Amino acid sequence: MAAMAATEAQLLARLEALGIETTTVRHAPLFTVADSQRLRGDIPGGHCKSLFLKNKKGRHWLLVADEARPIDLKRLAKRLKAGNLSFAGAEALDAILGVAPGAVTPFALINDPDHEVTVVLDADMLAAPRLNYHPLTNDATTTIRSADLKRFIAASGHLAYIIDFERDGEPERVAPETGGTEELETTWNRL
Repeated sequence: MAAMAATEAQLLARLEALGIETTTVRHAPLFTVADSQRLRGDIPGGHCKSLFLKNKKGRHWLLVADEARPIDLKRLAKRLKAGNLSFAGAEALDAILGVAPGAVTPFALINDPDHEVTVVLDADMLAAPRLNYHPLTNDATTTIRSADLKRFIAASGHLAYIIDFERDGEPERVAPETGGTEELETTWNRL
């Protein structure tokens, strides 16, 4: 696992320290979107999927999208200027984000202090007032306001892009709370 991977309790404490309110519901472990749709019950808000991706240069992305969003990796890679994208393996997922397959979540950015991961967010997903993600484990779902998800990502120091899958064009860059414009431009050019 990632060195010193955070626990669910540590994640929830970090969210609270940031002034972010959440609610968490326990359920049977969910490994796929189909599992989630069958077993989650009536948890209000947008339900999402998170895909951990890599390119041949060893760069990693965390794509967070509405669960129903079809993802064309070739088109996404072109828009991100990322080369060929593919799914990263369980070993990299564990080493970088400290979670297991089936528990991939934007909350796992808490386990990436070296900012190895660039975040890509679905613009339509962010339009939902409340969103749902696993809190580092797949036997619970945590609901967070979409604005607070963006605050959490910015506070983690990660570079993020918001992409409108319905329209062509460059993704919107979202600055982390640490680092300046020069750092963001350098990161963008490395992609």
